[in-house]
Amino acid sequence: MILAQISDTHILAKDSTDPAAASRADNLRRCIADINRQCVDAVIHTGDSVHHASADEYAHLREILSGLVPPLFFTPGNRDHKPALRDALDGIGHMPITAGFVHYTVENYPVRLVALDSVLPGERKGVLCAERLAWIEDTLAQQPGKPTVLFIHHPPFDILPDYEDGYRDPQDRTNLAELLRRHPQIIRLLCGHVHCLRHEPWAGTIATTMPSIAVDLRKGRDLERELDPAYLLHAISDDGPLVTHNRIVRAS
Repeated sequence: MILAQISDTHILAKDSTDPAAASRADNLRRCIADINRQCVDAVIHTGDSVHHASADEYAHLREILSGLVPPLFFTPGNRDHKPALRDALDGIGHMPITAGFVHYTVENYPVRLVALDSVLPGERKGVLCAERLAWIEDTLAQQPGKPTVLFIHHPPFDILPDYEDGYRDPQDRTNLAELLRRHPQIIRLLCGHVHCLRHEPWAGTIATTMPSIAVDLRKGRDLERELDPAYLLHAISDDGPLVTHNRIVRAS
């Protein structure tokens, strides 16, 4: 199974006068075109799809994403408006909202995909309340023997110097870590938000963050001189570890 991850696209309105508007749209289009050539089974977006959560931005996002061939699964970021994003994805992506949370599972692959919502409207930092933790505990307990990829917007660990104390209540991170250690079927935790590439041993699994598709917002020395957009390909075999490739999309 091959899973593509995109994140932090921060799309602006098509008629925006911001100089970044055209480049961010081009960054995403180039990644989508490359993903379509890679025999990818599914694509996940780990949040911050647009920059201001306006209707014009979501309309532009929908126009760009409509060219994606593989199935698309979303978890929201702190810059997303959940109902507006869901409406923008209607017919082209999967992001159900239940009781205000974007929690769901994808069961029709050899690896189970589980989306966990860390976003509270109006709050930049991550939030994992008791209700969210109860949902993920129950969900993971339902299939303890199936390899699982969990995806979430806010990384529940520090990435210095750019990201520290990323949750409103630090206990939320501790609670999630304790929970995940009870469920060793999790083969990878995929996160967005921080705009940089990092692989971090955490809570009995490996956590991965990725550079923002929006090149002008990218952080981290790994790609500081790289002007082309990049996304992640996660190759998952039946009898081996998940292997991640950082795929840079060169201009044609």
